[in-house]
Amino acid sequence: MGEFENKVAIVTGSTSGIGEATARALVAAGAKVILNSSSSAEAGKVLASELGKSACYHRADVSSESECIGMVEATLETFGQLDILVNNAAGNFISPTERLSHRAFDAVVDIVLKGSYNCTLCLGKYWIKEKIKGNVLSTLTTYAFTGSGWVVPSACGKAGVLGMTRSLAVEWAKYGIRLNAVAPGPFPTEGAWS
Repeated sequence: MGEFENKVAIVTGSTSGIGEATARALVAAGAKVILNSSSSAEAGKVLASELGKSACYHRADVSSESECIGMVEATLETFGQLDILVNNAAGNFISPTERLSHRAFDAVVDIVLKGSYNCTLCLGKYWIKEKIKGNVLSTLTTYAFTGSGWVVPSACGKAGVLGMTRSLAVEWAKYGIRLNAVAPGPFPTEGAWS
């Protein structure tokens, strides 16, 4: 414990599941964390209260560039620095693809891919300008590599996040910015299982 002392992280999609577990682990390891979601404000406030002064909740829709910028600005105002981004916000519809509307497809890709690049680019630009060696960790799914039926929007979005991670890891290495991704497999949350 303590390996993240004096570090500040934003964890998107952190009011349940993997995001919540990641936020809890970062706080336990000494980090300060901005919890984020676009729809679970009450859960975010309860979790922030539980984690104490090392955590704050900030509601932001990561599919909106301006809301991502606002979240970064709020983090800097609250904690004075920002070292880590965990791209975890996600959405999905388990459905035969031909039954999905364009709006349903867009909703998932907007959260998964657009949300990840909005947050990553916003922070990357800040880190490059300020010469900060930041870290980005993105949550993927195993089907970003293999594909899978009935989850095509999520597979497309997560495959895009994988491509972004690999590309920016090379491009931003010269700035000392590290990008990694993990694909933990199914995680039994209420949202995933319902």
